[in-house]
Amino acid sequence: MSTRLKIVLALFIVVLILQLPVFNPEKNYVDADTHVDITDKYEVPMAIQMDLYVACYNCHSNYTEDYPWYYNIQPVSWWMNGHIKKAKQALNFSEFATYPPDTAAKKFENLHKVMKEQSMPLKSYLLLHDEAKLTDDQYQHIADWAKETQKKVENEIDSTKTF
Repeated sequence: MSTRLKIVLALFIVVLILQLPVFNPEKNYVDADTHVDITDKYEVPMAIQMDLYVACYNCHSNYTEDYPWYYNIQPVSWWMNGHIKKAKQALNFSEFATYPPDTAAKKFENLHKVMKEQSMPLKSYLLLHDEAKLTDDQYQHIADWAKETQKKVENEIDSTKTF
């Protein structure tokens, strides 16, 4: 057997071994209702809530429900798991109520910005998730709500400052 064939065979065996379930990362789903979701602290109109749920929660919450079939293929699951962890570090709607007011105001400001730019959900995500595509009106409504809520939070911060 040639050296090249041995290398290909060895790589094939390694890839097969990596497909064993023991190498899959834990899925991003928490059974318990923690009462710290964004809706537990801030007024989120139902239309906005549904848009966030459909377009954002798979990556930006503790409840990723839509795992495609290819998630079970390595190294795809590692890549997707890392992407979800990074997204949750940037913004986690499931734990939003735990953010201090100044952090929450900044998160609302960032949400406004990405909705105005229509840079989220990521284009790569939208390729396989048509349901997450937002219309121009949906982007605008979320952006307006985020800006309005940011101002409310900042006003609350200002009212609690002592001079």
